[in-house]
Amino acid sequence: MSKYLKSIKGTQDILPAQSHKWQFIEHCIRETAQLYGYSEIRTPVFEKTELFARSVGDATDVVQKEMYTFDDKGGRSVTLRPELTAGAARSFIEHGLFNEALPVKVYYVGGCYRYEKPQSGRLREFHQFGIECFGAASAGADAEVIAVADRLLKRLSLKNIELKINSIGCPVCRAEYNAALTAYFEQHLGSLCPTCIERLERNPMRILDCKSPICSEIAAGAPTTLEHLCGECAEHFESVKKYLTAMEIPFTVDPRIVRGLDYYTKTVFEFVSGDLGAQSTVCGGGRYDGLISQLGGPDTPSLGFAMGLERLLLIMEAQGFDFPAPAPIEIYIAPMGEEAAMKAAALCGQLRAEGFSAVTDTAGRGLKAQMKYADKLGARRILVIGDDELKSGVAELKDMSSGERVSVKLKEGLVSAVYDQSIHAALGELTGAVEKKFPPVDTGM
Repeated sequence: MSKYLKSIKGTQDILPAQSHKWQFIEHCIRETAQLYGYSEIRTPVFEKTELFARSVGDATDVVQKEMYTFDDKGGRSVTLRPELTAGAARSFIEHGLFNEALPVKVYYVGGCYRYEKPQSGRLREFHQFGIECFGAASAGADAEVIAVADRLLKRLSLKNIELKINSIGCPVCRAEYNAALTAYFEQHLGSLCPTCIERLERNPMRILDCKSPICSEIAAGAPTTLEHLCGECAEHFESVKKYLTAMEIPFTVDPRIVRGLDYYTKTVFEFVSGDLGAQSTVCGGGRYDGLISQLGGPDTPSLGFAMGLERLLLIMEAQGFDFPAPAPIEIYIAPMGEEAAMKAAALCGQLRAEGFSAVTDTAGRGLKAQMKYADKLGARRILVIGDDELKSGVAELKDMSSGERVSVKLKEGLVSAVYDQSIHAALGELTGAVEKKFPPVDTGM
C-alpha cells in the first residue's frame, strides 16, 4: 500500500457527518450575539508577532512556548494568532473605530493556533467564539458580557455549568497585591517549579495558574486579590455582583481565578463544566481597560470573553444533546440513458432554483446502484426517468417513507399545471426546513 499524507498532529478534519453540528452551534452563536447588538468582525489569521508580545504578555506561556512564529519572505516576524482579542483590538485602533458611537460591540468565530500537547478538548488548531465590547466602563457592561455567554450556554442546553467570578484589580492595587504575592512565594522558593521561579520575578500572579500539583498546593495558601482591592475596584466588583443577581444569573466568587493572559484587569470570570475532566473551562473572559492604550490607541475601557467550540461540542455530545438533523435531500432524479440524464439535469436545475434540494446521477450508475446511492443520501423522494417516461411525458414520484406514488407530467422547463399540483404538494411540507434549517431550541427562558 502506498504511503499517503496525514493531517498534522493537533489538527483535525471536520467531516460531513459532523459539520452539521458545527453549523448548528455557529448558528446559535450568531443569533445570540446579534440579540445583544454585536456585529461580526473578521481579522487576519496571522499578525505581526509584536502585537501578541505586547498584548498577551511576553511572560506568559502563550508567548514564551506556544506561539507559531516565523519570518516571512520579507524578513518580518509574523505569528499565527493564538487568540483573537489582540487582533480585534488592533483593528479597533487601526480603523479609528474609537471615533464611532461607543461602545463598539463585535463578535468573531475563527481558528486559533497554539503549539501545546494535544489532548481532549485542546488542539493545536482550535476554534473560538468571542465578543469584545470597546468603550464601556460600567459594571453593567461586565454583567451584560457575562449574560451573553450565559444565554448561549442555555441556548445550547448545556447542563452542569457553573459561573465563577473574581476581581484582579487595577494597576494601582495590583502593585500592592504583587508585592504581597512575591513575599509569600519567596518563602517557598525551594519547592516551586523552575517555570514558577521565573514567573516570580516577572509576573507572580501567573504562579496561581500553574498546573503543577506542588505549585497548586502552595498557591492555595497565597494571598487573594480580593484582600488587596482598592476602593474603586472593590466598589466595581460589588456592583457587578448586584447586576448578576438582578439578572438572575447564579455565580460563585472564586478568588483563585486570574485568567492566563496579562491584559486582564478588574472583573475576570469563567464558566466551568463538570463534564470535561481537567479541561473544565468552557468560557473565560473579563475586563482589560489598559489594552487599547497599551497598543497605541486612546484610553478605552474594554472587556470580552472567548469560548472554545471543540469543548462546547464535547460537552454537548457527552450530555446527549439532540442535534437537528441535516436538511434531507428532497428529491433524487434517477435517469436511465443519456437523454434522460439531460432531462434529469434540467429538472434538478429548476427545482434548485425554486429552493428544493435535488440530486441526480453524475457517475453513470445503473438504476439499482442509483437506488442504493439515493438511499444512502436519505433522499425523501425519487423520480425515475427512462425512455418510456420521456416518450409519455409522465413519471412517478415516489415518497420513500410512505411508499406513496404521484404521477408527474414532464414538460420542457419542467413547470406545468400538473407539476405545480403534484411536486409542490408533495414537497411543500419541506419548504419550512429549507427556509429555516435549524429549529428553535428551548432556552428555558
